[in-house]
Amino acid sequence: MNRSWLFVPADSERKLARGGESGADALILDLEDSVAASRRPAARGMVVDYLTAHAGAARRPQLWVRINPLDSEGLTDAAAVVRAAPDGLVVPKVNGPDELLRLSHWLDALEARDGLPQGGIRLLAVATETAAAVLRLSEYARTAVPRLAALTWGAEDLAAALGASSNQDAAGGYSLTYRIARSSCLLAAVAADVQPIDTLEADFRDEAALRAACAAARREGFTGKIAIHPAQVGPINEGFRPTAEDVAFARRVVAAFEANPGIGTVGLDGKMIDMPHLRQAQRVLAADAAFQV
Repeated sequence: MNRSWLFVPADSERKLARGGESGADALILDLEDSVAASRRPAARGMVVDYLTAHAGAARRPQLWVRINPLDSEGLTDAAAVVRAAPDGLVVPKVNGPDELLRLSHWLDALEARDGLPQGGIRLLAVATETAAAVLRLSEYARTAVPRLAALTWGAEDLAAALGASSNQDAAGGYSLTYRIARSSCLLAAVAADVQPIDTLEADFRDEAALRAACAAARREGFTGKIAIHPAQVGPINEGFRPTAEDVAFARRVVAAFEANPGIGTVGLDGKMIDMPHLRQAQRVLAADAAFQV
């Protein structure tokens, strides 16, 4: 499970090098918004070179590539980079799971072309960037996409798609439309049994706001967050790892049920806890184990 997903412009050797040293769980080598159209052919070559240089290593971070939308240069991007075996592709402006299934068929052919294991390249969909995408999020619960690893959401492209002057309310938080998109993305990811990833914080200098956003997202059920600057990686990694207090309490919950086998409700600290508490405690311990370095 990846907590921090750091975007890195694919046409910048300096930023690629910094990204690799950031401690991020996953790097997203970006061929979309951070690369000018005239630079994309060169950027594709740089992505292949970077992936090839790290091939076969017990590498951390994972290496993902954000391609362009499927109705523009997405297939061209995928055809260029698949041969270097990225861990996955980040797919922007996805309107629904049927589009991911179409991309999966392309990847089947490209993996066969390049002698790669079938299904090895996973997908992270940016699932809320159009009005249609938000309205179709429930389809992820009904349509299996075997390659799908995670869903994330975004507010900037959705605002542009809606013709909104801002995605914020008068108090500076997200307005209702974008809160709905966020919550719907979380629900869709959990229903599809994939990782829910929270969107970015634009002000990379405001560490306090980032930490607060990570804490809020983890409380709601998100398990990771997008980063746009290496300085955000540390706070995100810390924010999505269970605290020592969380782990200690989870162990006590599990121990209470182990001491009372076959019972669905037990007492702890003067309160009754039941099976949902046990499942949550088990998730906390599993997350803690996954992030042990």
